[in-house]
This record gives sequence, structure tokens and C-alpha cells, in this order.
Amino acid sequence: MPAAEALVGRLREALDPSARLGAPAHVTVLYPFVAPALIGKPALSRLRACLASAVSFAFRLERVGHFPGVVYLAPEPSEPFVALTRAVARAFPDHPPYAGRHASIVPHVTVARTDEAQLGAVAAELGAALAAGGGIRGECREVVLIENSTGRWEPRHAFALAPPPGGARGR
Repeated sequence: MPAAEALVGRLREALDPSARLGAPAHVTVLYPFVAPALIGKPALSRLRACLASAVSFAFRLERVGHFPGVVYLAPEPSEPFVALTRAVARAFPDHPPYAGRHASIVPHVTVARTDEAQLGAVAAELGAALAAGGGIRGECREVVLIENSTGRWEPRHAFALAPPPGGARGR
């Protein structure tokens, strides 16, 4: 999400440890996933098959949310991201979203991991930046498998999503 990175990169670099390890601004589809050493042709084929019918979609980032210790941007609509997560989780049932710790799937772009005392200030700064820029518009055209077996998050495989019916892409 280069457009999101332009707006939140400074905050992510300062307040999100995964950003300092190379993870770009993103909406996670499934974490935790298959161990990097086990991602071979069978796993990639299964992932490719479960994403084969997924269609690209437009989304916007205009709302700030938070979990305990986390400030994030909430994509709207969220349903296509939830559908991607469910599809991949069905294909990899030994890897439930968030290790099964949460009952619901909440798509999000993590911006900051911080103590509760800082959450309000970070959320306010992020909200002001979103308002000033009119939000962020994007399109999910692919799912990228990233892994950190080297200690840095690196893209390993990309899976293109089909264009919407009629080939028209929205913004």
C-alpha cells in the first residue's frame, strides 16, 4: 500500500516494530501462516488455488481504530479482506487467523504499537493527517506472501487477483 505508506510511514517507522524489520503498510490476510521452511510447491499450489476466484477490489482508509496497544487504519469496505482471510484459512485449517485468539476478523493496517498512554495522541495525529489528505484510496490487486526467516520481512510470492467483472477497476 504505497499510498498508505506515504501517509503513515513516519509513524510506522517510529512505533511499529514490524516496519523497522521491513514490513510495508499492509492488511494481513492470514497470520500466523505456514513456517517458511514448509512453504514449497504444495503450499503455494494450495494458496494459488484458494485465491484463484478472488477478485480485485477498491477500498479506502478513512477511519482510525485501535486495539489494546495498537492504532490502525480500518479499510472500508472490510468484507473483501475478511473473505480473503476466510478463504486462505479454509485452505490452511491448521493456521486459524490470529492463532484462533480472536472470535472475529478485523482487517486493519497497523500504524503503531504503543502504550495505552500514547494511543490517544497517535490516533489524533493519524486522524488529522487522514482528514487533511482526504483519506487514502487503494485497490487490492494481489496478495503477497511475506516472511521473516532472515529477521527481515521480505516478499516471497505474489498472487494476482482477477479483475472485476467487465474488467473495470474502481478507485
